[in-house]
Amino acid sequence: MSRAFVKESDGAEALELPDRPISDHPNLVTAEGLAQMDETLARLREAHGRVQACGDRSALASIGRDLRYWAARRSSAQPMPALESNGKVQFGSTVTILRDDGRRQTWRIVGDDEAEPAKGTLSYVAPVARALMNKALGDVIVAGSGEAEIVAIS
Repeated sequence: MSRAFVKESDGAEALELPDRPISDHPNLVTAEGLAQMDETLARLREAHGRVQACGDRSALASIGRDLRYWAARRSSAQPMPALESNGKVQFGSTVTILRDDGRRQTWRIVGDDEAEPAKGTLSYVAPVARALMNKALGDVIVAGSGEAEIVAIS
């Protein structure tokens, strides 16, 4: 069969990457989380301009996907007010628990996009965070397969 009339790809088509999944939960954010979103968007917009000038389609697709994600997250962001000191765990609180196996763990409860448990931040929709919400100092929660006591709230 002759290939004379078959359109060959010239590589000019834009690459398409699937969009990043977006949480179904309300997009609650701390003031710091909102600032991080703004910084990320500014960085991505700058990178998008540089990559567009270079013509790197793969990088352009990746940055474009991230730009769409962060623009959507920024537009749906619901900044939460500063903490009220009511003695209970709430969004933005830093909480220390003492597990029944003796481990102490401290997290700040934040929005989905801010959460990095290894760095001490936990999404407000995480099971442990949900168990902690509206609890007070000395309360015991179920944490994993055991229990934990709230030993500090700030």
